[in-house]
Amino acid sequence: PFQMTREQYILATQQNSLPRTENPQFYPVGIYGWRKRCLYFFVLLLLVTMIVNLAMTIWILKVMNFTVDGMGNLRVTKKGIRLEGISEFLLPLYVKEIHSRKDSPLVLQSDRNVTVNARNHMGQLTGQLTVGADAVEAQCKRFEVRASEGGKVLFSADEDAIVIGADRLKVTGTEGAVFGHSVETPHIRAEPSQDLKLESPTRSLVMEAPRGVQVNAAAGDLKATCRKELHLQSTEGEIFLNADTIRLGNLPTGSFSSSSPPSSSAPRQTIYELCVCPNGKLYLSPAGAGSTCQSSSNICLWS
Repeated sequence: PFQMTREQYILATQQNSLPRTENPQFYPVGIYGWRKRCLYFFVLLLLVTMIVNLAMTIWILKVMNFTVDGMGNLRVTKKGIRLEGISEFLLPLYVKEIHSRKDSPLVLQSDRNVTVNARNHMGQLTGQLTVGADAVEAQCKRFEVRASEGGKVLFSADEDAIVIGADRLKVTGTEGAVFGHSVETPHIRAEPSQDLKLESPTRSLVMEAPRGVQVNAAAGDLKATCRKELHLQSTEGEIFLNADTIRLGNLPTGSFSSSSPPSSSAPRQTIYELCVCPNGKLYLSPAGAGSTCQSSSNICLWS
């Protein structure tokens, strides 16, 4: 049991009976008034911002098609990066190889031109291919076009020569092919239903071969036309004309003189001879007639 002494009891009674001269001070714990309203406003604004941010993040993930494999048309695989559909690159792209799908072609498109550059380990430009609206330009030491099967060189060009490795070169233009200088080829042939024409409008046309030149027209005519002179020259062999009929038109005809008058009973038949002068001119002369050439040494080919 609790026992209180008399002095303690008197002291406690006197303290309770003493009048209080000052009002007690109360300090409330917490936030009240305008501070409380501002805090609630900021908390509400933060909550709205978080909700909008979460909604925008979900919308971006859905629109950009983010997956565990990549983003949108971009897929990250073990072999590299795969792009599907149309892709635009605003900044330079550095890759080692670019391949298309097996069932679709690879298309590189630009509003101005498409340029492919090749550089060495020092950064110097060694090759360039530019595809523009007006032309396709290639700047390199050697340009080659190879066949898809076997890798045969179909066309190659460098500073020294241009090589066409195809089995057949076909020119389909109406004006044909124009060569500014000499052309070396073992065979020139036209289409089966077309004519072959070798022409030099302002200069001479020369055909040379170390072992002979063969001109063959299997199903048509062979025509050689020139403005001044036509030379058929054989340095070591002969010029052989083999045909059923050989016609030389517009040759001059020599004069005819006879010592005895022609017989009135038999019809007259004139026989001509083809003669050649030392200067190379040909003329026709009646058999037994005097020479009309300026020189006296004439050669009669046949009569």
